[in-house]
Amino acid sequence: MTDTSVETPSADAPTRKRPKPGERRVQILQMLASMLEQPGGERITTAALAARLEVSEAALYRHFASKAQMFEGLIDFIEQTVFSLINQIIEKEAADPAPDVGVRQSHRILSMLVQFAEKNPGMARVMVGDALVLEHERLQQRMNALFDKVEATVKQCLRDGRLAAPAQVGAVDAQIQASTAVAFVAGRLQRFARSGFKRLPSEHLDSALGLMLG
Repeated sequence: MTDTSVETPSADAPTRKRPKPGERRVQILQMLASMLEQPGGERITTAALAARLEVSEAALYRHFASKAQMFEGLIDFIEQTVFSLINQIIEKEAADPAPDVGVRQSHRILSMLVQFAEKNPGMARVMVGDALVLEHERLQQRMNALFDKVEATVKQCLRDGRLAAPAQVGAVDAQIQASTAVAFVAGRLQRFARSGFKRLPSEHLDSALGLMLG
C-alpha cells in the first residue's frame, strides 16, 4: 500500500520570516549601499543586487520601479541626514555666538560632510558621482544641487558672521571662500572614492579648512 501521508515540518525547523511593510525596501537600499563600499567601482546590476539579497529581480521591482529609483532612495537619505545635521550645527553655534561664529559654523558644516562620507563609503561614491556613471542624469543633477546648497549655506554663514563682527568686513569675499572650500571638500571625497577608500578625506582637514576660511 502506497503511503500518501505528507510529512509536516517540525517545530524546530527554521522558517523564513516575511518582511514587515517597508522593511524589504530598507534592506534593498542597505544592500545597495553595502555593495557600493566594495573597492573597484564596478557598475552594480539589479541581478547582482537580487542575488545578494537572495530574491528575484521581480521582487526588487515590487518595491522600486527602477534601479534609478533605488539610487534616489540613497540620495534621499544623504540629503535628509546632511541638511538635518547642518541645521543642528547652525542652531547650536547661533545659540552661543562668538566673533568668528560664521567661520566656526562653516568649518563644522564642511567637517561634518567629510565625516559622513568617511563613515559611509558607499554614500561617498554616490555623492561624487562615481556610482552614478551610466545611470539617469537626474541623479547626478541632484547631487550637484546638494553641493550647491551646501555652498550657499556656507556663504550665508560667513556673511552673517561678518555682520556680527564688522571688523571682518574687509576679509576675503564670502562667495570665494565658500566655493573654494566646498570644491576642496568635493575633491577630497572624490579622491577617497577613487583610491578605494584608502586616502581618507579627513587627512589634515582642520588645517586646510583653516587656511580657506580664515
